[in-house]
Amino acid sequence: MYETIKYEVKDQIAYITVNRPKAMNALNSTVLEELYEAFVAAGDDEGVRVIILTGEGKAFVAGADIAEMSKMTPVEAREFGKKGHKLMNYIHNVETPVIAAINGFALGGGCELSMACDIRVAAESAKFGQPEVSLGLIPGFAGNLRLPRLVGKGMAKYMILTGEMIGADEAYRIGLVQKVVPLEELAGETERIAKQIIAQAPIAVKYAKDVINNGYDMDLKSASAYEVNTFGIPFASEDMVEGTTAFLEKRKPVWKNR
Repeated sequence: MYETIKYEVKDQIAYITVNRPKAMNALNSTVLEELYEAFVAAGDDEGVRVIILTGEGKAFVAGADIAEMSKMTPVEAREFGKKGHKLMNYIHNVETPVIAAINGFALGGGCELSMACDIRVAAESAKFGQPEVSLGLIPGFAGNLRLPRLVGKGMAKYMILTGEMIGADEAYRIGLVQKVVPLEELAGETERIAKQIIAQAPIAVKYAKDVINNGYDMDLKSASAYEVNTFGIPFASEDMVEGTTAFLEKRKPVWKNR
């Protein structure tokens, strides 16, 4: 079905794997298009509660495909950037939580791809960076925008303007990733987090992600109003009744809503 990625659904988890190991999983136009198609399929699948994104081989995604980019005109580069933003924005906004299992190099477009995800778990050997300036370019898939929001403006400028690559421990220290584990434990730890999310009320997970995403860039007064309005929505659901009842009855809830 796909030429450059793998897609599988198992136990309410959609697994999306960038599968160009000989090219270090570099993002060309085909990869961007197929990733978008796979994420839409997972987002539309009511049986999918969590999406896990990773890379095949030694890299998560080592960047955009330089061979393809080197031949682009400014107009073509703009269209390529739009394609990347379309994918990253979908990942950021899809109701289904997305976990990045960063197994190796996450550079340039790969770092940007990981930042679009909700949670990032890195192998101890993973490397991160935005080295575009060393190629006479700038980040084009929202790296200039998401990196400051995750690690602060000063650290983002340092990483982007120097092009310096950092290890997983430093990425954890600055807040770029949430967990660091040995490579052999990466898949298991990522699945454990996914199952922990699946154990929660689907409607609550959905609206919590929505409020975090939409409230983050609002002023505090507007964000407070948005949270209050959204807070009331789950009270109309069967899951709110089930969750509170199960708590009072000291039993595990059985969720019905997605």
